[in-house]
Amino acid sequence: MIVDGSRLDRDFEESADVVVVGSGAGGAVVAAHLAEAGRRVIVLEEGPHVSAERYGKMRPSETLRHLWRDGGLTMAVGIGNSPVINVMMGECVGGSSVLTGGVCFRTPDSVLDHWAKDFGLRELAPREMEAYFDDVERAVHVEEVPESMRSRSTKLFALGAERLGRPVSPIRRNTKDCHGCGRCNFGCPEGAKQSVDLTYLKRATAAGATVLADFHVERLVLRGATVKGVSGRIRNGENRAPSGRFTIHAKRVVLAAGAYCTPLLLERAGVGKQSGQVGRNLTLHPSFRVMARFDEPVEGWKGALQAAYSDAFEHERIIFTGMFVPPGVLAATMPGIADDQGARAELIPHLAVFGGMVHDDGGGRVTSLFGHRVLTYRLSPEDSDATSKILRRLAETFFAAGAREVFLPILGLGPVDADALRRLDLDRVPRRRLECSSQHPLGSARMGVSPEHAVVDPAGKCYELDGLYVADGSVVPTSLGVNPQETIMAMATRIAWKLRDTPLLHPS
Repeated sequence: MIVDGSRLDRDFEESADVVVVGSGAGGAVVAAHLAEAGRRVIVLEEGPHVSAERYGKMRPSETLRHLWRDGGLTMAVGIGNSPVINVMMGECVGGSSVLTGGVCFRTPDSVLDHWAKDFGLRELAPREMEAYFDDVERAVHVEEVPESMRSRSTKLFALGAERLGRPVSPIRRNTKDCHGCGRCNFGCPEGAKQSVDLTYLKRATAAGATVLADFHVERLVLRGATVKGVSGRIRNGENRAPSGRFTIHAKRVVLAAGAYCTPLLLERAGVGKQSGQVGRNLTLHPSFRVMARFDEPVEGWKGALQAAYSDAFEHERIIFTGMFVPPGVLAATMPGIADDQGARAELIPHLAVFGGMVHDDGGGRVTSLFGHRVLTYRLSPEDSDATSKILRRLAETFFAAGAREVFLPILGLGPVDADALRRLDLDRVPRRRLECSSQHPLGSARMGVSPEHAVVDPAGKCYELDGLYVADGSVVPTSLGVNPQETIMAMATRIAWKLRDTPLLHPS
């Protein structure tokens, strides 16, 4: 059952075995497994419930307004010589899973080995994690994108990469019967993307779980050092303003509000004094895209939004990923103003786009300032160096495919041809001038084997409070270097199975 909190005309109080805060890739997974194990589960989501039928009919601008946090304009403030980073996160039932490109990479073995050997998290070694990845891939139907679904934009990049000896591989996504309409980031209009609202949350509600939408959790309910539930406000006022109040009593609380929101709930409960790690170690995979103009029509929106990637420079902490957002959104990002911007927007049928992201060092932090969440981020010298390499290699690949000019994500810079690219010293471009984005916040309540250096233990249990668990991207110990959706689901599956097999009663 899904309850639309915006329509409630009263305060709300209820009890459950487990309350899960957040309905995205982590929370939905935990809810499904625990409800199917017979637990009374309540899932709280601060965003609205928008059905797949409804969001599938929305224009991209409507999706930004109704499903993305802050209308898609959440920003991480750059510290020092770092760019402002647009951090896009979902705020709806199903969370960011509804709005991702559907890309599903397993955590690279090199990363899992790093966690096992250097962090002491031996239970996260590749062989130990295999069963969880297998379970996730079955649940959300992970499949390879066929070459026939590649857009002309992706094919041109692949052509340039082939000429430069840089292999391009097909991406794997959680899709079923996809026809490649290129709308993944704005809610699949065909129900082909197997996001958690269509998979895990359906399983959870079928097993008896209740999902409460428009319920904004403000605090954990504590009795001494034990968590007994959560409380907050219902967004049932005018224009979904917080109005009514609610309390959910529970034997266990699972925070799955994401790396942006979870650490502040922990901080309000006094967690973090022991480790000093709450809200720190935030990784974002800073991402940059390059657009290239070709003489021939490209019409890059015809095909899968993300169909191919290249890990040719993985050793330099770089991965290239195909993408092409709807033309209306792309037009808004073209350089220039007024007539100049309009003239360049008319080039969109001739544009190809590819992106690159950095396997970053984790220079981000989530804090609270005057009651508001604040994100800050500092590029490390190595991340800054990788940024220059991303821009140059993406541009070089397009030129190898025959592009006339490229548009680099440098504010104030116009189109660049191949000769101008060779003269351009990208290392000297101030990072504050770069257009940068992220959909991958991770690590702000990281997992570890010591309460002096981590927020949760290997089972996801909070070191400083009984009855409290975390099962979202915030527990991921380091940057991944790949899209995190499947990692978050696998980690949540692991935590859920441990919770399922642990008696409910905890010390009072």
